[in-house]
Amino acid sequence: MADLVKSTDVFFDNPAKNTEEALEFLSDKAVELGISDDKAAILDSFKQREAQGSTGMVGGFALPHAKSAAVKHVALAVVKFANDVEWKSMDNKPIKAAIAIYVPEDESGTTHLAVLAKVAAMLMQPDFCSTILESKDAQVIADAINDRLSD
Repeated sequence: MADLVKSTDVFFDNPAKNTEEALEFLSDKAVELGISDDKAAILDSFKQREAQGSTGMVGGFALPHAKSAAVKHVALAVVKFANDVEWKSMDNKPIKAAIAIYVPEDESGTTHLAVLAKVAAMLMQPDFCSTILESKDAQVIADAINDRLSD
């Protein structure tokens, strides 16, 4: 799990204004990055998850995840937004960055839960959150996540 995020999986200054636009972007990127060949299936999976309960966390982060047969391999992507994004969150504050998790459906009870738990734990570490929100270097962000995934 140590190298799930590459610098090419980190995106800056995304203009999304709301959850829908953010999930649309992350679904597009899944296809561009070779994570999936089916944008619609990925978007549908993200939306189904949001319908169960918002993936907006605290401190300006969202943790959307898509579990789908359309996902070829486990992957993560990070998007930092140009402005605050309207996204229902646990602290009722806007979202500034999202860490998306893509998981093949047949790994939904195993790998998915392990990755989700590790990333959620990262979001409880102030130094990690600061690095993600403040860095303008994609490699620094990728390394911050990968280093903690390997712990």
